[in-house]
Amino acid sequence: MARATDVAVPPLRDGVAASRVGVGDGRFATLLAFLTARFPAVADWPARLARGDVLDADGHALAADARCAAGSLLWYWRDPPPEPRVPFDIELLHQDEHLVVVDKPHFLPVIPSGRHLRETVLVRLRQQLGIATLAPMHRLDRETAGVLVFTVRAQERAAYHALLRERAVRKVYEAIAPWRDELALPLLARHRLEKPEGRGFMQVQVADGEPNAEALIELIERLGERALYRLTPHTGRTHQLRVQMNALGAPIVGDRIYPTLWPEPAPDAPPDWSHPLQLLAREIAFLDPVTGGQRRFTSQRRLALTAGLP
Repeated sequence: MARATDVAVPPLRDGVAASRVGVGDGRFATLLAFLTARFPAVADWPARLARGDVLDADGHALAADARCAAGSLLWYWRDPPPEPRVPFDIELLHQDEHLVVVDKPHFLPVIPSGRHLRETVLVRLRQQLGIATLAPMHRLDRETAGVLVFTVRAQERAAYHALLRERAVRKVYEAIAPWRDELALPLLARHRLEKPEGRGFMQVQVADGEPNAEALIELIERLGERALYRLTPHTGRTHQLRVQMNALGAPIVGDRIYPTLWPEPAPDAPPDWSHPLQLLAREIAFLDPVTGGQRRFTSQRRLALTAGLP
């Protein structure tokens, strides 16, 4: 079994990249014994091995009784249960040798995670464009729609990610939320946001202390008891805009986490697409660290509750 020195990355399968795992100390006599112990929730390793769905670092299919050497690298493909199709399409805004930019719909996750694999922006794009090296430059929540940028070349990825660390990317969002007479707009919202301890957290908390989240809140248009706001974050905390709008007494319409965490639907419940979060990533702009040119991409989508407005 080859070691992870010169790694041969397997090709995509229906847009899905292979996952990899290291063997570790080699205390298991056979490959099947290792996989069964490492992934106890997966019951069909014998069938996967028989199909040739587990590869070594050189891309060769391995048998169940193959020796499990310490330090070896294995490739395999996830095989989750069928996913309901998210009935909304990705719109391609831009493509060149460095970047792919799309207009993401609501409800579609960016990358595979948990129950979501094929019904993600990344897998759909890899399947559509055939570019195995695509990776998101930044993230959007599953419920958020709008502009999403992917890098094409692995060797350029660090340069684009550095822009985010250095806060050299301008992002502009739009949101529909309750109108609050007491908010003096435009308003620079500053809060301290903290994630609760534990891996199962959902709601980010507003805490006392030095602010670590800042966003400019502006009014675009009054919509009766609601309003269309422009949100320009100056920092990039998890759920930042959703938490800050809720802290201002104006939770974003359709938010299933703030102020109240909605119960997770049963796995066999039909999906409900009728109440999208009214949050849209309208624009992203930055000076390209690879080409040196100015980049600016704008979503062509509209929030559902602005239908009919000029």
